[in-house]
Amino acid sequence: MARVYRAISGDSHLDMSPERWTPRVPARWRDRAPKLVKLPNGGDAIIIEGRGPMTPGLAITGKPFQEHTPEVAHFDGSSGTGPPEQRLREQDQDGVDAEILFTHPSYPNHWRGIRENEPYCAMIRAYNEFLMLDYAAAAPDRLFPMAVIPDSGVHDAVAELEHCANLGYKGINLHMFPSGKGFPTPEDDRFWAAAIHAKIGVCSHTVGGSTRFGREGPVFQYKTRPKGLEGRDPVNLVIRFAGENAMAPLQMAFAGVFERFPTLRMYWSETQIGWLPYTLSQIDDTYERNRYWAKRLFDLEPLERLPSEYLRAQTWGFINDPLGIELRHRIGVDKLMWGNDFAHAASDWPNSQRALAEMFVGVPEEEQYQMLVGNVASFFAIEVERPAKVGAGTAS
Repeated sequence: MARVYRAISGDSHLDMSPERWTPRVPARWRDRAPKLVKLPNGGDAIIIEGRGPMTPGLAITGKPFQEHTPEVAHFDGSSGTGPPEQRLREQDQDGVDAEILFTHPSYPNHWRGIRENEPYCAMIRAYNEFLMLDYAAAAPDRLFPMAVIPDSGVHDAVAELEHCANLGYKGINLHMFPSGKGFPTPEDDRFWAAAIHAKIGVCSHTVGGSTRFGREGPVFQYKTRPKGLEGRDPVNLVIRFAGENAMAPLQMAFAGVFERFPTLRMYWSETQIGWLPYTLSQIDDTYERNRYWAKRLFDLEPLERLPSEYLRAQTWGFINDPLGIELRHRIGVDKLMWGNDFAHAASDWPNSQRALAEMFVGVPEEEQYQMLVGNVASFFAIEVERPAKVGAGTAS
């Protein structure tokens, strides 16, 4: 049923003690589930076999910058870590009507301390079922979690995607390519096809602005890698002056993913956007200068379109980026989603409306509404009723 939204955060975060969701883990695997422990400094940490303690990425937002500290984190009493009823109150404090909720990639990476695929996938299945059936069920028109996808191979990734689509998820979040590798493979095509069939949004929550999924191995499976050029990497070279913000979409472009699946929808959250116009102005030139020897020596097939065209077709997330908003037409207003990053350090909670009003000075209300509601509603198939007045500072 449609409702009025004036601001939907396209990038917010879920941090919670594992005891909240691990009762859903099947009994035979429950003793291997992540557990909460206390560190010597009194802070909370999560442990699981095969991994060291992981401190949660808990809220430091809402405090003066001088008081931000990562040394000691607690679940109890922290913003963003409580039950859904608390989350709704926090949305109201921030003037936000709903949130797209991401689990940080460090969580599924940490759970991968379990090396056997069956119990590892059981953890992810239990977590996803908790999010949708227990957490989001409290307010399904305001809490939109993104499902976690296992990195144990395409078969497991497709199975979890289809299960989550049946549960009613609006989107999934990849922390690796579907094969579990840091570069696209032909096997991934089964996953892209399944996502399109399920009509579910495919997202990646970036780490530090980089969309790159893996740090080990090549960024591309080249047909040929000539001796003496082991240190050269033609796909990596395309982003020479752009940083890694554009890495994964370009990996997919060179692998032909977007040509084979032209309706595939991808959202790269928390990238900021001010870098994009500069990147768009650089990568085509870098590509043109290097694509001929890349074909001759690495047998890298040329792209069917310019690299910049693939980036313009993506959807990008920003938090507080006045320069990016100033340059928004160089990217496309229809490809931009605002997120409050709650409850992490880059968030302006509970003052997002003030931050938006400052960032959107001079921006027409129609464009504000598109970046605050329209684009996220379209991408995630959220039914909306248009409010009488739109624009930053009008959230209820």
